[in-house]
Amino acid sequence: MRIKATLEYDGSLFKGFQSQKNTKNTVAGHLQNALLSLEIKDKIIASGRTDAGVHASNQVIHFDIPEFWNDTEKLQQEINKKLTGICIKKIENVNDDFHARYSAKKRQYRYIFQTKKPDVFHERYVSFYENVDKKLLQEALSCFLGEHDFKNYSKNGSEPKSTVRNIYKTIVYRYKEYHIITLEANGFLRSQVRMICADAIRYAQKKIELKTIKEKLITLDSFHTKPASANGLYLSRVFY
Repeated sequence: MRIKATLEYDGSLFKGFQSQKNTKNTVAGHLQNALLSLEIKDKIIASGRTDAGVHASNQVIHFDIPEFWNDTEKLQQEINKKLTGICIKKIENVNDDFHARYSAKKRQYRYIFQTKKPDVFHERYVSFYENVDKKLLQEALSCFLGEHDFKNYSKNGSEPKSTVRNIYKTIVYRYKEYHIITLEANGFLRSQVRMICADAIRYAQKKIELKTIKEKLITLDSFHTKPASANGLYLSRVFY
């Protein structure tokens, strides 16, 4: 039986989502150990990987379970008992052809920052940037709408088949003392959201020109783009 699970996690506690050879402290590693202790040996598949320090409020995974785990509510409870900093919010039975990554239609990320330094209880969950002009920020974000080759907005090493992605939504709004950037796309490259947010914020701080962003999206030349802090980034929704 195939299970679709929606989960949230505090990315500041882990070295990223994906299992790694040089550390056991990953979200996938802890989840896999929890499942093994419950005699579930299938490897989990996620909708996408998140970097070290990046959070998720609605990550989606799938895995297959033995028939004796027919009580999914109890399964959810037993998995959560074995986890810290990770919580399974929902478990659903799905068809065997469901795939957390390949069945996804689009993904949504939120980047949260403040223009005054966060207190110590928030600094792992919110980024900090001063002197950000909201109108300029939205102007910069609008440059990324549509289909582009984002090779200059992706981290080396992932080697995807294509660096072309289609961004459907780029908005920024304020909620109390927080500024929230929302991006939706058919998919994202490694560190793409952080690099987009970094350049958009730099433009909103009047540290770079808009033509710099536009050139990165059309040129064949390689540019180095420093990513924004991981603290404020959340995988917020996966659409199927």
